[in-house]
Amino acid sequence: MLGLLFAGGGRAARSVRHDTPVPILMYHVIAVPPAGVAFPDLFVRPSDFRAQMDWLARKHFHAVTLRQVYDFWHAGGPLPQRPIVISFDDGYLSQATNALPKLRKLHWPGVLNLKVNAVQKYNLPLWRVRTLIAGGWEIDAHTITHPDLTTVDDKRLWDEVRGSRVELRHMFHVPVDFFCYPSGRYNAHVIDAVRRAGYLAATTTNYGLARPSSPYTLNRVRINGSDGLLGFEHKLGALVP
Repeated sequence: MLGLLFAGGGRAARSVRHDTPVPILMYHVIAVPPAGVAFPDLFVRPSDFRAQMDWLARKHFHAVTLRQVYDFWHAGGPLPQRPIVISFDDGYLSQATNALPKLRKLHWPGVLNLKVNAVQKYNLPLWRVRTLIAGGWEIDAHTITHPDLTTVDDKRLWDEVRGSRVELRHMFHVPVDFFCYPSGRYNAHVIDAVRRAGYLAATTTNYGLARPSSPYTLNRVRINGSDGLLGFEHKLGALVP
């Protein structure tokens, strides 16, 4: 089982193969969905989110950043017992107002896949992102405008992929070493652009555990508003006994 392959309590990992898969959760808005909203499953109620995080804690999961996972896979860096990455896409205010307080109580980091125009349009102001960073969160790139990268021309592709990394580094002075494909849309040409832009790995919307053998197509576990706690337990229990 996954939990037996790691050292506990944040200590260095035991002498094991460093190809162990790790779950990466995918969240969007942590808020009650407004009546008639187009995509209600993008909204996870704050009460459900808190219950889900408490369940992870009871099951002895420990949240880590994608960088920590990457370093474990490729350099033998330390990981806690039963590591899990808690990622949030796009950049919504509720990620700072509702997700951060709960993760802070658990002393856990999040991973924010941030599109640049979420900051430029003040969906998530600069100071809010800086507060996340101060709380140990990792900032990764999610393009500038969230297009389908498989349909844009080469200039737009490069501007969205490399340009988002440049912009986020400039705004927040953090590494931005990982990428997230908007809406999970990618092909070989897009992956090549991500590699050339200097990213170490990239996350998708493909369902499953993330594995080091596929660094530019890392799987995630999408958490929907309709999951509640029982659906969440089922998803995690099926993947990580």
